[in-house]
Amino acid sequence: MSNQYLNMDLLRFTTAGSVDDGKSTLIGRLLYDSKSIFEDQMEAIEIASSNKGEEKVNLALLTDGLRAEREQGITIDVAYRYFATPKRKFIIADTPGHVQYTRNMVTGASTANLAIILVDARKRIVEQTKRHSFIASLLGIPHIIYCINKMDLVNYEEEVFEKTKKELVGFSSKLTTKDIRFLPISALNGDNVVNRSKDMDWYEGSTLLHTLENIHIASDHNLIDCRFPVQHVIRPQKDEFHDFRGYSGRIAGGVFKKNDEVVLLPSGFQTKIKSILNFETEIEEAYAPMSVTMTLEDDLDVSRGDMIVRVKNQPEILQDIEIMVCWMGEKPLLNKGKYTIKHTTKNVRCLVKEILYKVDINTLHRDIKDKIVNCNDIARIAIRVTKPLFVDKYNDNRTTGSLIIIDESTNNTVGAGMII
Repeated sequence: MSNQYLNMDLLRFTTAGSVDDGKSTLIGRLLYDSKSIFEDQMEAIEIASSNKGEEKVNLALLTDGLRAEREQGITIDVAYRYFATPKRKFIIADTPGHVQYTRNMVTGASTANLAIILVDARKRIVEQTKRHSFIASLLGIPHIIYCINKMDLVNYEEEVFEKTKKELVGFSSKLTTKDIRFLPISALNGDNVVNRSKDMDWYEGSTLLHTLENIHIASDHNLIDCRFPVQHVIRPQKDEFHDFRGYSGRIAGGVFKKNDEVVLLPSGFQTKIKSILNFETEIEEAYAPMSVTMTLEDDLDVSRGDMIVRVKNQPEILQDIEIMVCWMGEKPLLNKGKYTIKHTTKNVRCLVKEILYKVDINTLHRDIKDKIVNCNDIARIAIRVTKPLFVDKYNDNRTTGSLIIIDESTNNTVGAGMII
């Protein structure tokens, strides 16, 4: 049983939406109705709800862990929650709705397979709906579910859902995300979250949990372009493993098999894979996103930051790179500024050559005149790095196509970049 549990699919999803659209309530409802809450957690939120003078148990308190969040009734930081059903394991990133927490949403969404974007049935598309949809699309999240929430406040009318859906279809046609779905729900009352709604018998689609359990995510990883960034060289100092030299890391793309011909970057030397180890067990093949150790036929110089790839399928090797950056730093991005870049397992320094334009997230238009990039802004910039990086386009590979920007003076992460 435990092995079956370990081998279950893991779906990472993020929730986003405007303030008070019910993100935390939805997650609370999902956890409560799927029986994923411990008794002591339930008691704690019952007490917290009664202390606030609320008639019903406020399920939103399950995810709002910071005291300031509970007091103000808003989400400030990214709250991660873990739960499982017999079909799948889930990690939820509950992200804030306020404009000033855009960077927190980027953090929570960066590893997600799916984004749930909540829309208030009374207000329909608002500025934050557009902002969060654009960020989900920019971050290459393969699946988006628009949950049209608070259907109980519009008498569960089909017409309201259809009007909202029509607006969302028109807007989302500009996004790069291919799989977009629409669901009428009431997070407060639990309609169509885990259990089907008795008040919306006109809706014939799946509930939210059923959709999350069954959505196809196996092809979300790039299994074509083989990329293995070396994180660590293993040389056990023991007599029994005297000649062992293994290269460990997490596969960023593709499928590697024993006896595959590979090339090492940046040296360009060619060799074959001698063995692939998963912990101490030798396996015949490994694929993204597994963490493994590889040994090679030839004794070559490979170190952290190098990459093992296929001979006829190699990434671009670039020093001049254009990226879309979500700026997270308190200080504005400096034109001609110097920063540290972390890309896969490699750290290099960079110079910001040019700020090309900022994106108006509400209209998706480019602003070429305004070149001041402040916290939570998204911009396209050109950088030059001190050593070549082995990159793919972000749309092709979210691991080799992304990087983070670090302020050298504080060591803080100040930007998240997507390679174009």
